Amino acid sequence: MKIPRRMSINYRTILMKAFIHTTLVFLLSLLLFPSLTAQRTSGDLAESSRFRSIEQNAFGVGEELLFDVNYGFITAGQAMMTIPRYSWQKGRKCYEVQFFVRSKPFFDNLYYVRDRYETHIDVEALFPWRFSQRIREGNYKRDFSARFDHEAERVYTTEGDYPLPAFTQDVLSAFYYMRTYDFSRMRPGQRVELQNFYKDTTYTLTVVYHRKETVKVSAGTFRTVVLEPIMEEGGLFKASGRILVWLTDDERRLPVQVDAKIPIGSITSELIEYKGVSGPVRARIQ
Repeated sequence: MKIPRRMSINYRTILMKAFIHTTLVFLLSLLLFPSLTAQRTSGDLAESSRFRSIEQNAFGVGEELLFDVNYGFITAGQAMMTIPRYSWQKGRKCYEVQFFVRSKPFFDNLYYVRDRYETHIDVEALFPWRFSQRIREGNYKRDFSARFDHEAERVYTTEGDYPLPAFTQDVLSAFYYMRTYDFSRMRPGQRVELQNFYKDTTYTLTVVYHRKETVKVSAGTFRTVVLEPIMEEGGLFKASGRILVWLTDDERRLPVQVDAKIPIGSITSELIEYKGVSGPVRARIQ
C-alpha cells in the first residue's frame, strides 16, 4: 500500500499520531484486568501487612518483545518492551522495565518519533515506585517523571504532587501487572475497571473480554484471548475508533496483536520477535 504523494499534511499527521497511539495502546489499553482478589481500596495498606504479595511467572528479567507497527502494507515503525535488569527502590527489589517507540527511517521526514518510557515495578507487590518518559514526536518534546509513595498514598511528579489510591499503576507497570491475571475466569462481555495515574490525574479504564481466537503474526501462530479497551471520556488517548487486543492464552500472556480503527483506515501492531521469556509459550501452535 502506497501513501499518496498528494496526501495532505493533515492526513499525514493523523496517520503518524495514530501510529503512536496504537503502539502506546499496548500499555494504556491493557491496564486492565488486575487480579480481582488482589484489588484493595485506599486504607487497606494499614490494615494488612506492609504491602501485598503477588506470585507470578508471566515475565522476568531478560524478556524482550519486539513489534512492528503497520498501516496497511507499510511498516511505519517499531516498538520494543524489555526488562533488562533488577533495580532497588526504597530497599525493595524491582523490575526495571523499558519501552521504546521509533518511526522507521523513511517515515522520519514525515513524522519523527523517538519515545522512551521506564518504570520500576516492585517484584513482590507489582506496583511502580518510579516512572519516567522522554517524548520526541515531530517538533513536540516532553520529559516527565513520577515517584510513587505507596505508604503515604501520594505521587510526586515534575509537575506537582497528587493523591494516589492504593496500588495505582502507571501506564507501563499496568501492562505487566495485567499479565498476571488468570483469564480462564472471564466470560464474554464481562467488564473490569482499573485506575491508572498519568500526568496529573487518575483515570478509569474499562476493558471488555470478548472471546478466544487463534491468530497468526510474524512471531508465529498463537491461541489468544481477545479484549476491547474502552477509554473514559476525556481520558488519556481516548480512541477515535474501536481497538481490539490479542494476548496469548497461556501463563505468559504475551501481547501478539493490536488493531485500531482510525479515520483513514486501520493500524495494526504485531509481535515479530520475543526472547528471554520466563518459560515456554504454550499458546504457540507453530
